[in-house]
This record gives sequence, C-alpha cells and structure tokens, in this order.
Amino acid sequence: MLLQIYGRKVGAGEWRDYAIDMLKDRAVFSVFKRTSDVPLFSIEKTPKLTRRQGAWSVTNASGQILKRGHELANVLKIFEKKTRLVSV
Repeated sequence: MLLQIYGRKVGAGEWRDYAIDMLKDRAVFSVFKRTSDVPLFSIEKTPKLTRRQGAWSVTNASGQILKRGHELANVLKIFEKKTRLVSV
C-alpha cells in the first residue's frame, strides 16, 4: 500500500525519493520532495501504541501528527485527492 501511494505521487511529480528506517522501537517510511530535504511526510509503525491510539501514524515535516490509526489503509487515506467544485 505504501508503494502504491508513493508511485502515484511520484507520477504526479509531488514526491521524488523515499527512505525506510528500522529503528529499535518503530519502522519509518519517509518521503521527500528532493533527496537533500527534510522528509515531507513520515509514515510510522510503532507496535507499542497498537492497543492505545493505533500503531500507524502520518507525520508532516514539522513533526505534527496528521492522522493516527489501527489500520494502514485508513491512515493512508490522508493522501487521497479531495475533489473540489470549481466555478467557471
């Protein structure tokens, strides 16, 4: 699921690079606009939080948690395009 979202965003020109980190207490998938930048978003799995707030979370570049949950699919919905009404 992570790579499907990543592929769509790369195709749209929004994201350019990613990194996977396996830390002692969590796994992190980070996406970048440019390789040398700070990650735009980090998708983290923290097993310790499974019974509380959910193991999955999405964090932006400033460290703010945008979405948290028990299911990866629900957490990744934050990256879905929202349709807007455009008047002509």
